[in-house]
Amino acid sequence: MKSIKVLGTGCANCRNTIALVEAVAREKGVAISLEKIEDLPAIMAYGVMSTPGVVIDGTVVHAGGVPTRSKVEGWL
Repeated sequence: MKSIKVLGTGCANCRNTIALVEAVAREKGVAISLEKIEDLPAIMAYGVMSTPGVVIDGTVVHAGGVPTRSKVEGWL
């Protein structure tokens, strides 16, 4: 199971990123553990300065803007 964290303070792009990750995982039948991180010091601890950020299994794979569907499919 992949551990996915979406970093963001609750903006529309953050919500859209979560919805996209959930939709792609459901479509591909991939089990994920999805967590939303809204705490600013916790976000900065990942070195992410632009949100939303996406962390998969402890590695930052995206920061700033909603990732494309093809990018999310590649992660999963």
